[in-house]
Amino acid sequence: MSKAVATKSDNAYTADDFTSDEDIRWCPGCGDYSILAQMKKVLPDIGVAPEKTVFVSGIGCSSRFPYYLNTYGIHGIHGRAPAIATGLKAARPDLSVWVITGDGDGLSIGGNHLMHAIRRNLDINIVLFNNRIYGLTKGQYSPTSPAGHITSSTPAGSIDGPLNPLSVAIGSEATFVARSVDTHTKHLGMVLKRAAAHKGASFVEVYQNCNVYNDLAFGYAWDRKQRPDNMVELEHGKPLVFGSNRDKGIRLNGFNPEVVTLGNGITEADLLAHDEHAEEPALAYILSRLRYPRFPEPIGVLRSVELPSYEVLMDRQIEEARRNRGTGDLEALFNAGDTWQVS
Repeated sequence: MSKAVATKSDNAYTADDFTSDEDIRWCPGCGDYSILAQMKKVLPDIGVAPEKTVFVSGIGCSSRFPYYLNTYGIHGIHGRAPAIATGLKAARPDLSVWVITGDGDGLSIGGNHLMHAIRRNLDINIVLFNNRIYGLTKGQYSPTSPAGHITSSTPAGSIDGPLNPLSVAIGSEATFVARSVDTHTKHLGMVLKRAAAHKGASFVEVYQNCNVYNDLAFGYAWDRKQRPDNMVELEHGKPLVFGSNRDKGIRLNGFNPEVVTLGNGITEADLLAHDEHAEEPALAYILSRLRYPRFPEPIGVLRSVELPSYEVLMDRQIEEARRNRGTGDLEALFNAGDTWQVS
């Protein structure tokens, strides 16, 4: 089955239809406000009724998200939002299900659940807020904190190698992978809308600023003046061009990407052209490895391919079993085989 069917005509819903009466309790200036605002703008365009929409979260600042939307919501336990969403979507494939998680919630205790929800290609939308810090528990380092990062739990600097959320998703065979930035509002709205339209597991990483415990962790992507030289906006079929003057690009030297300047014999034809529909995820994985400051970092859709979703395959399997073996009898199943009476 595909995403939930709209119950109103196009543009019949407004942001107010998806706005709850709960007081928003994030720190002033938190990037979560921007993500919430864009979600409220996108949901009416998707056209699915609030009562057919469910937001599932774990634990963390991002996980307060379900309270602020007038939809069904589940505030789960730490890291288990993908597991809850799996059961929900399998039982009710007619619902539009969103998982809201953070870099700590989703990639530490929840890493196992996240990976398997993605590989199963469940028809859900996973939005991971990445601020490279544990904000709710007062500033400890997270799985995405860079090596050497000094926090309350790493006073001498982190010695862990950070996880790259996009690489994790692509390595888990994600059929839709994208990235945006909390302050790049139009772009973020476009990415969320694309994720909702995708049939299968959608994974979106959002660079989100925690102005209290890790301010400007993504300053190079957050600042409008810096962004053109430090980010490359992906467009399907287009070469990877970036820079304030659109005079730089990325090409492949074997399997190794390199930054080049256009001119002196180098043209856009020499650059890597983006193909978000490539069946093999090798190029998407290479793009996910582009990291500032050595490379501009990609934003947009890295991968979008169509494969059967988990709940569709499960329904087919159940129907085939019913055709071959009948509807079954639960009472008979309980009393089948060897039984013992314990006195």
